[in-house]
Amino acid sequence: MAKQLAEWIEEDVGDLRDAPLSWLSAQHFFRDPARPSFSNPDYFFSPADGIVVYQEEVGPADSIVDIKGKSYSLRDALRDPSYDRPSLVIGVFMTFFDVHVNRVPYPGRLSYRQLDPIDTLNHPMLEVEKSILEDLRVSTGDAEYLHHNQRMVNRVDTFAFERPYYVLQIADYDVDSITPFELKQNQPCLQGQRFSQIRYGSQVDLIIPLDEKWELVPTQSIHTHVEAGVDTLVAVRER
Repeated sequence: MAKQLAEWIEEDVGDLRDAPLSWLSAQHFFRDPARPSFSNPDYFFSPADGIVVYQEEVGPADSIVDIKGKSYSLRDALRDPSYDRPSLVIGVFMTFFDVHVNRVPYPGRLSYRQLDPIDTLNHPMLEVEKSILEDLRVSTGDAEYLHHNQRMVNRVDTFAFERPYYVLQIADYDVDSITPFELKQNQPCLQGQRFSQIRYGSQVDLIIPLDEKWELVPTQSIHTHVEAGVDTLVAVRER
């Protein structure tokens, strides 16, 4: 259930803050709790547990967020200089305390493409997580990992829309840490279906191209904590 950041930290994280790191990384992190299954074509559900760090309608070359004075655009995110669709993009930052199993936001056919780190190693996300947990803020200025880290571009071709949408998984410091559950391409996928896991801290972006026929309305505010497959991110309305 969606919660404001302070409420989530107090209710869900407070009892775990002093737990040993060895237990958190070996036991708590890999949990995969049973959840109710929701199916509603009027909504995109969250693909990840985590904090909504940004949500913007942007052009393909427009900045989603500025990182130490350097623009981060949709083309940068997808590492695709030919991407040409204005889109709604919503970023969900997954802390070390979140469930890291990702779920399908809207049904369709799923394909994926893995992109390696620009550098030899991924850049850590610890500064952003620290600001969230200790200062109750999202320090996107420290989000250099968005430019550099390994990522998986998951493309979902839908039955309802003429264009695909994308679920972009961005890994933390562990290389090869995005694990699809199904290795075949162009596979049918259901709304809320588990499709991948990513570790340890990480981020998942939902990218939906804008369309004249459909209005996309965000349902959560920035700094809200959401759960994958349970909380909606976007309402879909026919214009």
